[in-house]
Amino acid sequence: MEIKLIQGDITQIKAEGIVNAANTSLLGGGGVDGAIHKAGGKLILEECITIRNRQGGCNVGEAVITTAGNLPAKYVIHTVGPVWNGNKTEKEQLLASCYSNCLRVAEEYQLKTIVFPNISTGIYRFPKDRAAKIAIDTIKQFQTQSIQEITFVCFDEENYKLYQQLL
Repeated sequence: MEIKLIQGDITQIKAEGIVNAANTSLLGGGGVDGAIHKAGGKLILEECITIRNRQGGCNVGEAVITTAGNLPAKYVIHTVGPVWNGNKTEKEQLLASCYSNCLRVAEEYQLKTIVFPNISTGIYRFPKDRAAKIAIDTIKQFQTQSIQEITFVCFDEENYKLYQQLL
């Protein structure tokens, strides 16, 4: 499995699956979530509503999959990252679960390429250095049969430099 790093806009990346840093409602929000819903169009939201009606949203650390709508991807894997407050060890475990559960979903759908944003490092205030280490460590430990390429897409230069140092 190859791990790549780029700085840019995740909505512009061509891959079989892109990961959305969603909120528990799955109904769109700000940051990556808002950008993916805006660029992907109403089909993503419609599928998120169906999932929400079936299971009540998506819990922190979990992942669900929808179409990618108008995005240059086939699927969007939505995961809910933790807000950085309270029990720090628990939050680190939940963030690791976001990555591992996204990879499990990608594996289930036999995706060969998957793209991750920097989950929880925006409005959820997870320390960027800790989040980068958790993301990379979790991905490197994952045993895959189908995933051939994982790309981290960093929107900001600070995250890009952190991932560059760790990789």
